[in-house]
Amino acid sequence: MAEVSAAALYRQPQCKAMPGLDSQRRQIENGETGRERPLRVGESWFLVEQHWYKQWELYVQGRDQDSRTFPGYINNAELFEDQINWHLKKGLLEGEDYVLLPAAAWHHLVNWYGLEHGQPPIEHKVVELHSIWKVEVYPVELLLVKHSDMDTPHTAQFSHTDSVDLVLCTAPEQFLVSPQEETRLWIKNAEGFFKRLCNTHITVLDAALKSGQLVIMETRNRDGTWTSAQPQAMNSASEEDQEFHGQPGICGLTNLGNTCFMNSALQCLSNVPQLTEYFLKNCYLEELNFCNPLGMKGEIAEAYADLVKQAWSGRHRSIMPNVFKTKVGHFASQFLGYQQHDSQELLSFLLDGLHEDLNRIKKKEYVELCDAAGRPDQAHHPPWHCQQEVAQEAWQNHKRRNDSVIVDTFHGLFKSTLVCPDCGNVSVTFDPFCYLSVPLPVSHKRVLEVFFVSMDPRRKPEQHRLVIPKKGKISDLCVALAKHTGVSPERMMVADVFSHRFYKIYQLEESLSSILDRDDIFIYEVSGRAAVGENSREDVVLPIYLRERTPAQDYNSSYYGLMLFGHPLLVSVPRDRLSWDALYHILLYRLSRYVTRPSSDDEDDGDEKADTEDKDNIPKPGHMAGGSSQDFGMEQAGPSSGVAGGHRAPVDSSPGPSHWPQRARRKHLFTLQTVNSNGTSDRSTFNEDTHGVSFSSQPYIAIDWEPEMKKRYYDEVEAEGYVKHDCVGYVLKKAPVRLQECIELFTTVETLEKENPWYCPTCKKHQLATKKLDLWTLPETLIIHLKRFSYTKFSREKLDTLVEFPIRDLDFSEFVIKPQKESAPELYKYDLIAVSNHYGGLRDGHYTTFACNKDSGQWHYFDDNSVSPVTENQLESKAAYVLFYQRQDVARRLQPQPTLPEPPASPACSSAPSPESMDVN
Repeated sequence: MAEVSAAALYRQPQCKAMPGLDSQRRQIENGETGRERPLRVGESWFLVEQHWYKQWELYVQGRDQDSRTFPGYINNAELFEDQINWHLKKGLLEGEDYVLLPAAAWHHLVNWYGLEHGQPPIEHKVVELHSIWKVEVYPVELLLVKHSDMDTPHTAQFSHTDSVDLVLCTAPEQFLVSPQEETRLWIKNAEGFFKRLCNTHITVLDAALKSGQLVIMETRNRDGTWTSAQPQAMNSASEEDQEFHGQPGICGLTNLGNTCFMNSALQCLSNVPQLTEYFLKNCYLEELNFCNPLGMKGEIAEAYADLVKQAWSGRHRSIMPNVFKTKVGHFASQFLGYQQHDSQELLSFLLDGLHEDLNRIKKKEYVELCDAAGRPDQAHHPPWHCQQEVAQEAWQNHKRRNDSVIVDTFHGLFKSTLVCPDCGNVSVTFDPFCYLSVPLPVSHKRVLEVFFVSMDPRRKPEQHRLVIPKKGKISDLCVALAKHTGVSPERMMVADVFSHRFYKIYQLEESLSSILDRDDIFIYEVSGRAAVGENSREDVVLPIYLRERTPAQDYNSSYYGLMLFGHPLLVSVPRDRLSWDALYHILLYRLSRYVTRPSSDDEDDGDEKADTEDKDNIPKPGHMAGGSSQDFGMEQAGPSSGVAGGHRAPVDSSPGPSHWPQRARRKHLFTLQTVNSNGTSDRSTFNEDTHGVSFSSQPYIAIDWEPEMKKRYYDEVEAEGYVKHDCVGYVLKKAPVRLQECIELFTTVETLEKENPWYCPTCKKHQLATKKLDLWTLPETLIIHLKRFSYTKFSREKLDTLVEFPIRDLDFSEFVIKPQKESAPELYKYDLIAVSNHYGGLRDGHYTTFACNKDSGQWHYFDDNSVSPVTENQLESKAAYVLFYQRQDVARRLQPQPTLPEPPASPACSSAPSPESMDVN
């Protein structure tokens, strides 16, 4: 009875407050508060059990407030699975099991009729799903588990329109994980595979999360690693490594195989204070851009963040950047595999990738380029006022499409001025830059080592080191050698010797750029070249190869049994004395330094039989040279042969075979054969008539030796001997240059190349305009790339010039042309924070890093997984390649200057890196 009276007491005031039944019906069914009103995204609607609502409709339609059809308390018991957790039954349908009421209508009914004791209101939000507004009756129920305990799930409900970030925030709360701990989410799909939920900015619906799906929360380890990313081998790390505690940032990177270039770039970037703080404080998590078509879906930024967190955890001596390497190769195919690359190229890719992955601009708008030409205020304001306006507009336009921590830290502004050489039209634009690639002052001279071969057979070849113009001709090389030898340049021929043959015989007018430093260049003395028409006999220069017959081999073609050896020769032969027999004796004379003539014991006895045998040894034309006393003529050599076939010259006055005393006939030591330019095949391009033998093209002559004869008469040691001229000890001294000189060279006016003309809008055609780059604004961290590698059509070289760069107070005030604030000189002064070094040459080399730790202020040397402290006087070397400078006002803002004195150099410093002692990969 007490309960009934209490219920009556509860109902009684409600009934008194009730409006009339018609008014109730109008307020619940129609109007702004009724159920017929349209849905609005985000507002709350409530479920009412269908049977109760029909009873209420019957009640209000009867217009009798005392009717027995009074519905009583709102009772939604039929909609729940149980009365403990109050979960809705599955498969409920609107119009059959429940009706939906807006919040105002629901509250009216509760005020009028009350809600069954203990029942919760069934409130749901209006959401937009696939462009349709609907009340979300069934939210997504996810099973949340920890990575370390996947057997204890926690159920949590989320709307389809909730962001994944809400799930990421809810999971730590469920498991009592500190908000300072970094977490990430994984899901287990229907196939049983685990997948990262990388983009936390999308909705639960877009992430395709469904009720009952398992969501795993993983917490980053204290050493900066993720448990899921560690290979099994890492789990068995020694107890000493697990308990290691060192200075944050003093961590090496393992060389995965020619990845020192990557390690060097990463160490430099890791020691840029504001960028590292940005990642350590997890600021990047809010700015990851997963939908940028120019980006890498956030993967490069996340991989780099993992490296930074590990390196700055203070719990690693060195780490393996294999995951980062894989990501880089995936998005930049040029870095696939394990070939050596350029640290600056990797740095350029990485900065661009980080920028796009962290770009705060989600949708880039179209922006037109700015130009100062035609500005209406140029006549009313000073020129710099107009330039400031254009520069500010250019920077704002850049920021409308590019806004990231990389832009904040590394981007500055160029002023580019183009002047048309015809009409004088001036184009001024302002362009952003991420680093400065400054040229090094290049010497117009180069040093080339050559071998000089004299016509005097008694003289050994001489090695010379010549200083020649880089853009000179072959004739300049001969002139330089003439100063050392006293031999006239007209009596020289230049050839590139490779694998015992002439790779190329140069003409005097050819460019020296076609000769590489690694080429073996021989310069031969030949008879002088006089103009045609003078009273002198014509000489022919013959290329001579040395070959040895391969014994005990029977091939169809005889040249397969012959092998080239020794150094080839260029031999001058007077045309009027040119016969096979004379040529044999001329060559025997030219080889006399290392070919022994037969002794008297080897001479024939002079009888008819011996004479016959000797004649058989004299080669026949086209097969084995000799025998004929007729001279053979030779047609003029072609222009590319390098042979002075069409010139006349006096006969060499050195003692020749015609001056030898007449002695008994000796055995022939070798035979002669015409061959092609490779010296690997016989050829018969000759015609024999009563006037001798004439060749249809430039002949190459091979001296063929039998193995036994070569062993007896050919001195290989003497043949390979040479002497060094005094000039070989000469070293072209390269004076060091200041970094400021390189920057001045960068801002020098230059003329555009033919391959890259500028279109003049006034002339309406492409012009080779003059171009000048100036620095307008500089970034917080300035990267200066020293262009040490020079590539041209014919040559590649590395400039090992010593660049003197300041450690502190690099002043750019004289280079920045934007009007400056005199009250803030620190805006133009920079301090060095990192250096990427390259040791070695073009084909091989090794990259290392000097970097200043942002916490301790101590400099360290990073050589892959090895790290050692160094002093400031060890930083400057010829290996410096990329310099990182921090603006002084930024340094003061981030951290006060360390007050501790600089520690003395440790034993590790005493083994300081030097270009001469560096190992290469």
